[in-house]
Amino acid sequence: MATTAQAFGTALVGQTEKALNAILDRQLAGTGITEPQWVTLTLTVVSGGTIDRAELIRRVSGATQFSDASVAERITELTAAGFLRDGGDGRVQVTNEGRARWTEVRTAIGPITQGLWGDLPAEDLATAGRVLGIVLDRANAVLACA
Repeated sequence: MATTAQAFGTALVGQTEKALNAILDRQLAGTGITEPQWVTLTLTVVSGGTIDRAELIRRVSGATQFSDASVAERITELTAAGFLRDGGDGRVQVTNEGRARWTEVRTAIGPITQGLWGDLPAEDLATAGRVLGIVLDRANAVLACA
């Protein structure tokens, strides 16, 4: 379904975010991982597979606006599922099973995202990144004042 050009604003950003989340949800179906758990697992993996628990909570909370308590619950769930483990030294580690599941989902998502924006000109992507980055920074500033 082709859409006509829309003005930049909350409707377009929201619709895009919801469509991208729906794509992610399809890829997560049957994996035993929810979207909030996915963010937590991803930030652990991309941090080298081992990260200080408090730092992971800070990063996930900052990226998602989830409460620290909610992020801690996701870590507990991922640990119970065997995707993460407590390193015993205040650090969280990705298990082999967790890395395999993450790789499986990332491999499935790769061609989808390539099809969504892989053929767009680099300068358009850079502009979109700058604009969305500015909007995100401003939104985070508004949230920090609340």
